[in-house]
Amino acid sequence: MIRNLWNDLEGTFFPESALDFMPQSQLRQVQLQRLKAITAHAYANVDLFRKRMDERGLKPQDIRSLDDIRLLPFTVKSDLRDTYPYGLFAVPISEVVRLHASSGTTGKPIVVGYTASDMEVWKQVIMRTLYSAGFHRGDVVQNIYGYGLFTGGLGLHGGLEGIGATVIPISGGNSERQIMVMKDFEVTAICSTPSYFIHLIEVAQKMGLDFKRDLKVKRGVFGAEPWTDPMRDYIQQTTGVEAYDIYGLSEIIGPGVGAECHCRDGLHIFEDHFLVEILDPETLEPVPDGQEGELVLTTLSKQAMPILRYRTRDITSIDARPCGCGRSIRRIKRISRRSDDMFIIRGVNVFPSQIEIALLKTEANLPHYQIVLTRKSGLDRMCVRVEVSGELVGDRIADIESLQKRFARSIEQITGLHAEIELVQPGTIPRSEGKAKRLFDKRNEEGV
Repeated sequence: MIRNLWNDLEGTFFPESALDFMPQSQLRQVQLQRLKAITAHAYANVDLFRKRMDERGLKPQDIRSLDDIRLLPFTVKSDLRDTYPYGLFAVPISEVVRLHASSGTTGKPIVVGYTASDMEVWKQVIMRTLYSAGFHRGDVVQNIYGYGLFTGGLGLHGGLEGIGATVIPISGGNSERQIMVMKDFEVTAICSTPSYFIHLIEVAQKMGLDFKRDLKVKRGVFGAEPWTDPMRDYIQQTTGVEAYDIYGLSEIIGPGVGAECHCRDGLHIFEDHFLVEILDPETLEPVPDGQEGELVLTTLSKQAMPILRYRTRDITSIDARPCGCGRSIRRIKRISRRSDDMFIIRGVNVFPSQIEIALLKTEANLPHYQIVLTRKSGLDRMCVRVEVSGELVGDRIADIESLQKRFARSIEQITGLHAEIELVQPGTIPRSEGKAKRLFDKRNEEGV
């Protein structure tokens, strides 16, 4: 049934972004058809969803309207960890043509899979993302997102090739080389995290290059981490690059869930593939359009790993007003905060519990620590303050440096990120009778 439905709708998968302008009545019909099909697919093939629906006395045929989405159970990030690696897959592994993964709090990655049909959907929503930002055939695009298990690099790559752009799959790091390639290859567009691109601005200046004078970059899509309007203003004023926000998450598809148009007044969600709810994080009841709440997403066409009502923990609101670009798909407010304690640094999702696990793997430390996030020259930095035994603090410098390296190495093994380590005396970290405050995010306090 589900395959036949997707085949019937196959004609809607084309690059001219006509779906972005579909009449609302037609869009809701497509959403309802797909919601019914994806619910049946998930129920028939994923034990977790079938068990939870059975517990509610719910069958796929009970989904008769879009409002009936509220009958379905939620999915949370821990469900993906608990069913590692393939427990949420709805097709045999032989039908999965791509695997990606992102880190989890225990060090085990969250695994996501894609069928050939899923890959086509992914390419199409990325193409629509790029068209929204003014990318086109003939652009020479430097894709700085990480390639590999992270969904960013390869996810954007397929859409870039789909629109006929020339892609430079450079990935991240080696900043001076990034600038050299940008100049020598006459790059016209960029895909990057905003914080790293701001760092590249500083690198270019140190190399004696001026973006507006010496480089040809005209536009860029930036995402994978929250970023502010002052950051956008800095990018645009300093470089002349038109900066567009994009939104996605691995659990749903990767990049390509939503994107800004030229109006840059919120992110259009590609609603034919992703059903949006905004709920009160406490009551889990819907909130009115325009009111902030937690973003909950349901995949409508994902075959390999359908996800029902995924609690993203991202706080935003729906803007149902007509957009100046003419697109009928609705917008969400740009994501600026989350309802849980996860933080994003340099495009990587990190939980304080990951840091704690890393510290506990290393000898001579007490389980008292703080994470301090700062931003210097546009680049996010993470410092971990750790209490250690009094015998070690103040002892030989070589011993202290050795312990700092062990902590840093352990954190990098779990998160993939470098952290600066500051060792402090016992009793330095404040105690709390309630929930300990582990994270101090000072990035916005220090400007862009």
